[in-house]
Amino acid sequence: MTYTPEETMQYVAEEDVKFIRLAFVDVFGVQKNISIMPGELERAFRYGIPIDASAIAGFGGVVHSDLLLHPDASTLAVLPWRPEHGRVVRMFCTITHPDGREFSCDTRSFLKKAVALAEKEGYSFYIGSETEFYLFNRDEKGQPTAEPYDSAGYMDIAPADKGENVRREICLDLERMGIIPESSHHSEGPGQNQIDFRRSDPLTAADDAVTFRSVVSTIAARNGLCADFSPKPIKNRSGNGFHIKISVARNERGELLPKVIAGILRRVPDITLFLNTSEESYMRLGTNKAPKYITWSSENRSQLVRIPAPFGESHDLRAAELRSPDPLANPYLAFALLILAGLEGLKDDAELPMPVDLDLYSADEQLLSGLKTLPHDFDEAVRAASSSDFVAKYLCPKILESYRGR
Repeated sequence: MTYTPEETMQYVAEEDVKFIRLAFVDVFGVQKNISIMPGELERAFRYGIPIDASAIAGFGGVVHSDLLLHPDASTLAVLPWRPEHGRVVRMFCTITHPDGREFSCDTRSFLKKAVALAEKEGYSFYIGSETEFYLFNRDEKGQPTAEPYDSAGYMDIAPADKGENVRREICLDLERMGIIPESSHHSEGPGQNQIDFRRSDPLTAADDAVTFRSVVSTIAARNGLCADFSPKPIKNRSGNGFHIKISVARNERGELLPKVIAGILRRVPDITLFLNTSEESYMRLGTNKAPKYITWSSENRSQLVRIPAPFGESHDLRAAELRSPDPLANPYLAFALLILAGLEGLKDDAELPMPVDLDLYSADEQLLSGLKTLPHDFDEAVRAASSSDFVAKYLCPKILESYRGR
């Protein structure tokens, strides 16, 4: 159910809600929040709730550091792991300056603008995600260890798969929050898990991706475990991917996806910094089915962009799966940049290059030498983003500065 501010205040009064979490993310996609009591909710909707921007990564210094959070009532969700009496609910927020000006480093607003631009051009984008994470044991002091929770492999079952019950709790709590996972299973690495989501509108998909990471970390901790979303938690084993599925529709008929893919392939070197945000990210790329080359193909998991086989309802709207991002990416920023790159491809009538229907992990070196690659390391990704006219056109310079300084 989608709530209005008036309905939200009525819900809070009738359902014994005692705390309202106003959630947002820093420029790197790390969730933050401030809790208010029910008596402050009307003021939050009318005026906003102040925060100190100087204490948030990428939000600025101590001069003119006041910002306001404005809750989005349509994102109201109960936190099911909190007590039923004295409930806790959460809403995502828009961020502004005290004078009402939009805050340029609010990546959620940046995604909303990208969606609005697409709609103005007559296009509707849909985005889903597949996210991997590791579960590690904790020591007697509660600190994370390097010991995986199990030694199971891809799609193994219990008792080898010890994460089954943890994934069950995660999926049930997500469902209670109105987020329906498509599937879940053990992934290839020891203690590695994967949960997938169907495509939805980009803003909902990004909100859900942020919520997902919070729920996974909470449920893991409740089970005495540590959830690890980093790109390469265990050397020489599968890294964690954040595969992004993207499709596009328009009222009139026409094959749109090839032009969107062409636009993304053209701009992916420029935006890799925001899809793979740490030095560790580049230890994952090119290993264990994580892509290295800027190529595409159908049903081929060695490629940067894969076109999954159509099935069920998805047969009517094909999707492209971008396989390079990892879970430390800010989903608002990642989705926005992909939409903008896709729009550029549509506008320019970009031509999709020929597919590379090969296993790139066993292909001949001479063939591979003729293929373009993603940035090899973090510094190369910084240089590509810093020199990009595409990034300069769309992205707030302060966000780029923050990423360069990581």
